[in-house]
Amino acid sequence: MTGVLERIGRQALLAVSLGLALGQPARAQDAAPQPELVQQARDAWVKRDRKKLAALVDAGRAQAYGLQPWVEYFDLNARLTTASQPELDAFYARWPGSYVEDRLRNDWLLELGHRRDWANFRRDHASFQMRDDRELVCYGLLADQAAGSKISADAARAAWLAQKDADEGCALLASTLYDAKVFKADTIWTKARLATEQGRPKAARQAVALLDPALDKRLAELQDNAGRYLTRRARSSPHAEAELTALALARVAANDPDQAADLLADKWSRLPTEAQAWLLGQVAKQKAFKLQADAPEAFERAFKRAGDAPVFSDDTLAWAARAALRAQDWPAAQRAIARLSPAEQREPGWTFWRARALQAQGQAAAQPLLAELATQPLSFYGRLAAEALNQPTPLPPAPAPLSPAERGAAKANAGLQRALQLIALGLRSEGVREWNFSLREISQRGDRALLAAAQEACDREVWDRCINTSERTRTEVDIAQRYPTPHRNELLSQAREVGLDAAYVYALIRQESRFVLDARSHVGASGLMQVMPATAKWTAKKVGMDYSPSLLHDRDFNLRIGTNYLKLVLDRFDGAQALAAAAYNAGPTRPARWRDGPVLDAAIWAENIPFNETRDYVRKVLVGGAVYAQVLGLPATRLRERLGATIGPATPRGDDTPPPAAGNALP
Repeated sequence: MTGVLERIGRQALLAVSLGLALGQPARAQDAAPQPELVQQARDAWVKRDRKKLAALVDAGRAQAYGLQPWVEYFDLNARLTTASQPELDAFYARWPGSYVEDRLRNDWLLELGHRRDWANFRRDHASFQMRDDRELVCYGLLADQAAGSKISADAARAAWLAQKDADEGCALLASTLYDAKVFKADTIWTKARLATEQGRPKAARQAVALLDPALDKRLAELQDNAGRYLTRRARSSPHAEAELTALALARVAANDPDQAADLLADKWSRLPTEAQAWLLGQVAKQKAFKLQADAPEAFERAFKRAGDAPVFSDDTLAWAARAALRAQDWPAAQRAIARLSPAEQREPGWTFWRARALQAQGQAAAQPLLAELATQPLSFYGRLAAEALNQPTPLPPAPAPLSPAERGAAKANAGLQRALQLIALGLRSEGVREWNFSLREISQRGDRALLAAAQEACDREVWDRCINTSERTRTEVDIAQRYPTPHRNELLSQAREVGLDAAYVYALIRQESRFVLDARSHVGASGLMQVMPATAKWTAKKVGMDYSPSLLHDRDFNLRIGTNYLKLVLDRFDGAQALAAAAYNAGPTRPARWRDGPVLDAAIWAENIPFNETRDYVRKVLVGGAVYAQVLGLPATRLRERLGATIGPATPRGDDTPPPAAGNALP
C-alpha cells in the first residue's frame, strides 16, 4: 500500500508541476492522479500537437523527468520533416547509447533518404545499431553509390526482393539500377511474381511501373478482375504481355487452381516455358494449400516443365514437400526438400522431415540428423526427434543462482528500467522496444546477464519479457523463467473443475497472452486467454454463467470462460489437442475441414496446416504442454501423447453446429 500511495503522490506532484509549466493555475483538484508526461507526450504525438509537445519537453527538463528521453523523442519525431541535422546531433548527444537515440536515428535516416541527403545519411548510418529496417538497406546502397562506391548487383537484388511492402527507398534503388541497366527486365518480373505470391499487390504494381507506367495501370486492372482481364486484354506475347497474363492466371489459381490449370492448357499454352512452369507451380501450391489429393502430381508437372530453371520460391517448394508428405511419398518429399534454398533446408522442420524421409527409405543417414535435433528437446522438432530415437527428454538442470552483482547489473541498467516504467504506465509497445534494444548489449555479456535481465522482468511479473529474454540464452536454461506458472492456484483449480489438462491450459495461455493480464489483440480479444466478447457471451450461455463485457478483464472470470470454451472445443474434437489448438487460433470450422481426406500421421497433419501462424501456434502449444507437464509434475510429458498418433475424418455426430472462434482466429 505504501508504494501505491507514493506513486499517487508522485503523479500528483508531476501534474501540479506540469500545470505550472504550461502556465495554468494549480488548483486543489489538480492534485488528483494525472497521466504522466510521457503518456501525454505520446497522445500529443499522435495528434501532432507540436505546441503541447514543446511545453511537455520544457516541463520534463524542469523536473529532471526520468522518461524525458521519450518525451523529447515524441517531440522531435513529430517535426522531422522540418528538422535539421544539428537538432538531431544535439538529441544524440543528450541520450547517447539509448534506444530513443537509435530509434530516432532510424526515423531520421528515412527522412534523409527521402531528401537524398546522402552525405548526412552515410554519417548517421555508420552509427546506426538496429539495422532492422529493410528500406534503409536500400537507401544505404544508394548512399554508397552516391559516394562513388560500386553497388553489388547481387546485394541490391536481394535487398529489393526481400522488401515485401512498397516503399520509396527500395523503389528508388530498383529504379536507379534499372536505368543503369544493372537490373534487367527479368529481375523486375521476378519481383512482381514474388509480390503476387505474397499477396502484396501494391509492391507488384510498383515493380512493373519501373518498366512502363502503363503496365502499372494494366496490372491494377487485372488485380481488380483477373477473369475479365484474361477475356478482354490478355495476350501471350510480347514478353511484358505474357508476364501480365501469367500474373492474371496466378490470381485465378489462388481461388480455383483447377480452372487456372485448364486455362493454361487450353488457351495459354503459348506462354513462354518459364512462365508456364512458374504458373504450374502456383497451381500446385494452391492445390497443396487447399489439401487437394492431386497436388503432388501437379508439382511433378511444374518441375518437369521448369527443368533446371530456378523459377520457384521457397514457399512454393515447401508446399511441394508438404504435399508429398501428405501423400506419404517419401522419395518425392526428399526431392522437394533438396530443392529448397540451403538456408531453408537447415531449418529444424525440414531437417526433421528430411530425416524422416531417409528413415522411411531405410537409409542410415537419418540417424545423425535426428540425433542433432534431439539435442534441443524444448523445441517441437527436437522433442519429436528425441522421442523417435527413444531418448529421454529431461528438463535442463537449473543454472546456479544469480549473484548479487549479476542482479545489481540488471537493476542498474537504465534501458531495462525505462522499459519497465513504460510498460507499467501502459505504453507496452514502447516499453517492449526499449527492452529488446537493451538486450542487444546485455546479450554480448553472455547467458548470465540475460538470465539476470529476465529475472528482473519475472520479479515485476512482466511475464512476456521474462519469457522472451530467457529464451535467448544458449547454454544456461532456466525453465522457471521460460515456463513460469503465474496464477498457479487459480489455474490448477479451474482446470480441475472443468476437466482440462492444466499443462495444456498453461501452454495455450503462454502462447496467447504470455500471461499479460490486460493483453488485448487488434481484433478485441481480451485477457489471459484472449477471448472475444461474443465468444464469451456464447460460452457463458452454454455453461450457465453470468456474463457482461467488463468481466473479460477480470482474471478469474477470464480463466473460467476461457477454460470452459477450450473444453467445449476439445470435446468437439474428441480430445485431440492438435485440432483444438488449431481451432483456438484459426476458428473451429477450419480444422474440421483440414482433417478431411486420408488418415495421416498427426505430425504430417500438423505440418500441412495451411496457415503459417496456426501451424506455428499448434507446434508451440503442444510442445509447451509437454514441458509444462514436466514442470508441474503431471503425466503425458511425451509430445507424441499430446500430438496423437493419427488424424483423419471425424466421426459423424448429431449436433454439428461449431462453436464460435475464440478471439484471435484468423479472418
